[in-house]
Amino acid sequence: MRTHPPSSLRLSLLLVAPLWLSACSAWDGKDSSLTSQAALAAETPDSLYAAGMDSLKQQRYAQAKEFFDAVEREHPYSTWATGASLMSAYSDYQRNRYTEAIGGLNRFIQLHPGHRDIAYAYYLRSLCYYEQIVDSQRDQKGTEAALAQLQEVVNRFPDTSYARDAALKIDLARDHLAGREMEIGRFYQGRNLPQAAIGRFRRVVEDYQTTNHVPEALHRLTEIYISLGLTDEARKTASVLGHNYPGSPWYQDSYALLVDGAPPAAGDRPGFLRRSFDWIF
Repeated sequence: MRTHPPSSLRLSLLLVAPLWLSACSAWDGKDSSLTSQAALAAETPDSLYAAGMDSLKQQRYAQAKEFFDAVEREHPYSTWATGASLMSAYSDYQRNRYTEAIGGLNRFIQLHPGHRDIAYAYYLRSLCYYEQIVDSQRDQKGTEAALAQLQEVVNRFPDTSYARDAALKIDLARDHLAGREMEIGRFYQGRNLPQAAIGRFRRVVEDYQTTNHVPEALHRLTEIYISLGLTDEARKTASVLGHNYPGSPWYQDSYALLVDGAPPAAGDRPGFLRRSFDWIF
């Protein structure tokens, strides 16, 4: 779900409607560019800002950016320029130009650290990183960057709605990272590289305790320990799994590996240990 700019940056369309009519005549109705820089220079900063807000309302984000940029360029010392710089970055965010948006937000944060909407600027920057998170099967550097940005919002502005939303997104980002560790761990386990797999699964258990990948990670560790003949380690790991996730099908699968005659959980989740037995025999 896309974010909206804070109310302090939004103008009432009823109040500013007359102001943007002259500014709107400076562009040709296309999303590519405004037709006349000279025409823009002749407009007042409030009319340019209002035209930008109207363009946002119509989802003409490229045009909105040009109006906001014109406020900064033509009226850099006006009271509208600071808000226009933030709205320009917001326009880039709305058209998925995340690199440009991040650059604009970095400048805003550096130049206006005491602005009343500084929390939103940090939050919007974190969203630019968050919305670039890729599938868990690919490199997770972007996820780590998003996690750091979201955490900064929580740390700097703990009592805001931005921090609450960032905290929720942190959980999702951590789930992505844990998912990546699981993918690699399963790969190593399937290639009969138990020590490498153990390292990945243990990292999930130790570093991503709040994610939903932990039960499977504990089960995979149980499988590997049994395959290595480390029965005591397998029992300890299965005990942790049973204590923390007693109703999990992963615990039932682990229990079935350790107790003769115990059935595994229903469902298509063949363990690597069982498949290794199939390969051998």
